[in-house]
Amino acid sequence: MPDPSYRRLDVDERRRQLLERGAELFTSNHYDELSMSRIATEVGVSKSLLYHYFPSKQAFFEATLGAWAEELRVRTEPDPNLPPLEQLESSLDGFLSLVDENAVAYRNLMGSATGTPAIRDLIDEVRRQTAARILDGIYPDGAPAKARTAVSGWLWFMDGACLDWSAHRDIEREELREMLVGVLMGALIAAGSPPELNLPT
Repeated sequence: MPDPSYRRLDVDERRRQLLERGAELFTSNHYDELSMSRIATEVGVSKSLLYHYFPSKQAFFEATLGAWAEELRVRTEPDPNLPPLEQLESSLDGFLSLVDENAVAYRNLMGSATGTPAIRDLIDEVRRQTAARILDGIYPDGAPAKARTAVSGWLWFMDGACLDWSAHRDIEREELREMLVGVLMGALIAAGSPPELNLPT
């Protein structure tokens, strides 16, 4: 009899592979263009096996987005032992590296947000969590309302800048990171809430 742990590993590995291929399909095609039959054909499994792992196209789609969101969370998790500014720079590096490695998928994902509620909801939740993380890091005693507004607006700016960067690639990633940090600091200063980050002079 096969070892149970070996069978379990097979199940987990198969699901991981399906999620990877699903992410590729959903970011390179419009949601309505894909059926479970086509997905099964594209990923090289039977439709019945696909349904065994995911009961519907919506469930498969949401699982692929959840996997992407988890990778984003891991890559941008700040080190609490670092000063706030270094935490921000490190998180930005993690985000930009993910965009760099998945440029086409990122552009397709952002482009689909207006027409696909699940994508829009995911992006909104990622922005909400990111804003809370930034504000907690640089305003440990509580963020002013204007600072919250500035950070929320900056996240929209960041997506626009990343879309331009991923399409043109005519500035270095480090330059983009420095620009994004500078724009955020400028927005917070303009909001009358400059954080005490011991910035270099």
